Amino acid sequence: MMSRTSRFATLFAGLFLAFSMVAIDHAEARRGGSFGSRGTRTFQSAPPTRTAPAPTAPVERSMTPNTGVNSAARQPQAGPQRPGFMSGFGGTMMRGLLIGGLIGLLLGQGFGGLAGMFGFLLQALLIGGAIMLAIRFFRSQSARGPAPALAGAGAQASRFENRATGQQTAGSFSIPGFGGGSGGGSPAAAVSEEITLAQSDLDAFQQLLTDVQEAFGREDHAALRRATTPEMVSYLSEELADNAQKGLRNEVSDITLLQADIAESWREDDRDYATAALRYESRDVMRERASGKVVEGDEGHPTETTELWTFTRQNGSSWKLSAIQQA
Repeated sequence: MMSRTSRFATLFAGLFLAFSMVAIDHAEARRGGSFGSRGTRTFQSAPPTRTAPAPTAPVERSMTPNTGVNSAARQPQAGPQRPGFMSGFGGTMMRGLLIGGLIGLLLGQGFGGLAGMFGFLLQALLIGGAIMLAIRFFRSQSARGPAPALAGAGAQASRFENRATGQQTAGSFSIPGFGGGSGGGSPAAAVSEEITLAQSDLDAFQQLLTDVQEAFGREDHAALRRATTPEMVSYLSEELADNAQKGLRNEVSDITLLQADIAESWREDDRDYATAALRYESRDVMRERASGKVVEGDEGHPTETTELWTFTRQNGSSWKLSAIQQA
C-alpha cells in the first residue's frame, strides 16, 4: 500500500507537470512556430545565411499540399507485376503436388482413393496459401526504402540601407544570384527559376516587417489583410482570437531591424517569392485586457528575435508576407 509520503510525492509531481504544461502552452500561444506558404519550396529548408546560420526547419503549418520529394518517394514504383498464386515458388509447389497425386491415382489407388486425394489437395491448398502470405509479407518489407534529401546553396552580397540608423551598410542584405537557392534535382527546381531583387524590394521587406508587427499589436485585421496573404491572415487572426479568449492582448512596438539577408528568391509562373532572414528588436509584451497588467515580457527593454520571413507578389504587384519561420 502506498504510504502518505509516496502519495504526497506523486501528487506534487503531477501538479508540477500540469503547471509546466500550462506554462509551455502559454509561451507557445505567443506568435511563433512556423506557418504559411513558400510555393513549391514550402516543405524545403531555406539555405543558411549570416543572419540565420543554423539550419531552419521547413514550414510546419501550411495550406500548400505536400507534393514534393517525400510524397513522390511514397509513390509505387513501376516494375514487374507481382506473380499470382499459381506462379512462382508457390505455383511450382502446387503443380508438383497435383501431378504427384494424379500419378498415385493412376498407378494403383484407383477411384477408391479419391476421397483421400481430395483431403490431400485441401491440405496442400492450405499450406500453399500460408507460404504465399509469407512471401508477400517479406516482399512488402523489402520494398520500403529511404527518401532522398535536399540541400541548400549560397548567396551573393549587396548593399542595404538601415532606416533605423540612416546609414549605408555593405552586405547587410544578401541577394542570391542565378543558380542559387535550393539544390538541384528536386521537383521544385523544374518549375521555378532564380531571380534577382532590387533595392526597392529590400526596402519593401523592411517596411512590411514593421507594418505586420504593428498591425498585429493593434489587432488591426484590415492592415493585416493589406500586408499579408489570406492564408497568413487566417493564422494571425486565429492567434488574436485565442489571445482575446484568454483575456490577453499582445502589444508589439518599436520595431528596429538590426541585420537581414536574402536566403533565396525565385519565380514560379507569374508569382515571385523571396525568403529573408531578419534579426530585429521590438518591445513585445502580453497584457491583461481588463487591467492592462503586463503578464509576460518587459515593456522597458526590447527583445531580440531572428526569423525567416517569406514574401510573395503576383504579376509585379506589391509584396505580401506569406510565411514566418523561427530561426
